[in-house]
Amino acid sequence: MPRIAIVHKEKCNPQGCGGYLCIRLCPVNRGGHDCIFIDTDKKVKIDEKLCTGCGICPNRCPFGAIDIINLPEQLERPIHRYGRNGFHLYNLPVPMFGKVVGVLGVNGIGKSTAIQILAGVLKPNLGQDAESDPKALINFFKGSEAQIFFEKLRKGEIKVSYKPQQVDLLPKSAKGTVLELLKKVDEKKELDKIAELLELKQILNTDISQISGGELQRVAIAATVLKKANVYIFDEPTSFLDIKQRIKIAEFIKHLANENTAVMVVEHDLLVLDTMADLIHLMYGKTACYGVVSLPKTARVGMNTYLEGFIRDENMRFRDYSIKFSPRPPLKSQKVFELTSWKNVKKKLGQFLLEAKDGTLHKSLTVGVLGENGIGKTTFVKMLANVLKYDSGEISKQIKVSYKPQNLSTESKELVMTVLHDAVQNYELQLVRPLGVKELLLKPMNSLSGGELQRVAIAHCLSQPADLYLLDEPSAYLDVEQRLIVSKVLRDIAEQRGCTLLVVDHDLLFIDYLAEKLLVFEGEPAKHGLVTGPFSMEDGMNHFLSHLGITMRRDKETLRPRINKLDSRLDREQKEAGKLYYT
Repeated sequence: MPRIAIVHKEKCNPQGCGGYLCIRLCPVNRGGHDCIFIDTDKKVKIDEKLCTGCGICPNRCPFGAIDIINLPEQLERPIHRYGRNGFHLYNLPVPMFGKVVGVLGVNGIGKSTAIQILAGVLKPNLGQDAESDPKALINFFKGSEAQIFFEKLRKGEIKVSYKPQQVDLLPKSAKGTVLELLKKVDEKKELDKIAELLELKQILNTDISQISGGELQRVAIAATVLKKANVYIFDEPTSFLDIKQRIKIAEFIKHLANENTAVMVVEHDLLVLDTMADLIHLMYGKTACYGVVSLPKTARVGMNTYLEGFIRDENMRFRDYSIKFSPRPPLKSQKVFELTSWKNVKKKLGQFLLEAKDGTLHKSLTVGVLGENGIGKTTFVKMLANVLKYDSGEISKQIKVSYKPQNLSTESKELVMTVLHDAVQNYELQLVRPLGVKELLLKPMNSLSGGELQRVAIAHCLSQPADLYLLDEPSAYLDVEQRLIVSKVLRDIAEQRGCTLLVVDHDLLFIDYLAEKLLVFEGEPAKHGLVTGPFSMEDGMNHFLSHLGITMRRDKETLRPRINKLDSRLDREQKEAGKLYYT
C-alpha cells in the first residue's frame, strides 16, 4: 500500500515540543534507523520507505505538523509533489474541445496546481526531485485523454491562455492604463468587441492601479480571451464580481467553447459553475497533504456527487457527511419584536446618492442583502454599524452592533489567538471548531491567506456581544464547503442567541441556504441606490431575479438551487406565472 508522509514545515516547532519529540518517539529511530531526521532548515524530514505507518508521530506532535497517509494502490505515483514531504497531486483534469470543463473541490486540494500544469506554468516532476521532460509526461499518461492533450501541446497544436486566481496582484506586474495593457495582448484584434461584452469601455483610460477588484477580474478575463489560443483556462473567474456580473461572465465563458476551442474553469460558486460547465472533475483528498482528480462527470451528476461526498463509480467516500438542502420551511408564527428601523435615510458620497425610505429589522432573523456592486450595500451597512454618518433621515440606534467589514486588514502582526480571545474562551464549539480556526491560533494575522483571514474575521465578529451582526461578503475567498459551514454557523447563532444577522453577499446559493428575509438594493451603480424591503424570501428573490432576467428551480435529487436555461420551457413558464424563484 502506498504511503506518504507530509511535514507541514510552518507548524513544526522543535523548541515548543522539547526538542524533536517525533524523533524521540519513533520506533524505527529507536531501533537505530533514521526514519525521522533533522533537515537543513532545522525542521524534521521523514523517510517514507522506512516509515511503518504506526501513527505515533502524527498523534503525538503537539502542533499537528505531521500527517502519515495510507493511499489506495492505484495512487502509487503522483503527477507532481512539492518536495519529499510536501503536497502530492494525483492525476489531472483534461480539457475537452467543444466543452466547458469545471473543476470542483475545497481550498488546498491542488486545483490551482493541476491547472497550472495544464497551462504550462508549472513543470510537473512525476514525484521525483527534478522536473520531468515532455516525453516522460506523455508516457506517464499513456492510453488516456491526457496523453493526447500533452502530445498536441508538445507539437504546438494546442496553445493555452490562462487566467490566474490572484487578479489583485495584476497592478504589481502591469503598469499603465487598461487600454495599454489590453492592446499588448490583443492577438485577435477584438479589443473593442471584448471590451463591450465585458463592460470595460468606461475604464479603458483608467490606470490599472486605480480600478476595483471586480474591474480587475474582468480585465484579466479580457486579457486571457484576447490571446490566440484554443484552450482557455480560468481560475476563479467570478471572485470580486456581483451576481449580475457573475451570470454575464458565466454566459460569456460558456460561449467560448466550440469544436475548435476547449475551456476549463475552477469555481467555488456552485450556482454559477452549474450554469457554465458541461462536465465536472471533482477533487478530493486531504487539504495541504494530497489531492486526487476524479473522472469527468456531467455537470448535474458531478455536482450532486460532490454534495453527497461519495463517488459511486470509483467507490470513494471523500467526506463523512453529505451536504443537504431542504425545502424552505415557513417562518415560525411568533410574536415579532422590532430590533431597529430606518426612515427616509439619505447619504451622498461624491456623485452617488443612497436612499432608504422605510424599513424594519426584527429580532431573531437572518436577513440577506442582494444587489450589484457600487449600489450602496456597504455604505448602508456602515451606517447601521455607526461607522458612517448619514446626511438626513433617522436610524434607531439603541442596539449593540458587531460589524465584519468587506475589506479585511492584513497588516496586523498580532497572533490569531489574541484576536480571537473571546471566541476561544466562550465559543469553542459554536465558532472555533466549525470555522476551522483552531489550527490558526499560533499564526500572526499578517501571515494568513484570504480564506483564513475571512474565517478569523467571522469568528471575531460573532464572538462579540451584540443585538445585530453585520457581515459584509463573508463568503469571499471561502470554498464551497466552508461557505455552507459558515451559513449553518450563522443560522445557528441567530436561533440560539435570539439576535439578528444582516449578511451582504454575491453568492446566491449561500444567501438561499442562509437567509429568511431579503433586502434588495436597486438603482444605477455609482449614481443612485435604493434600499427596498425586507421582503419574504419568495417576494425578495422574485423582485431581484426580475432585474437579472433569470429564473431558478430546485434540483429534484438534492433540492439545491439551479438557474434555468434562458428561454427553456421551465424558464418561460415561471416568467409567465411571475414565479421566478422556485416555490
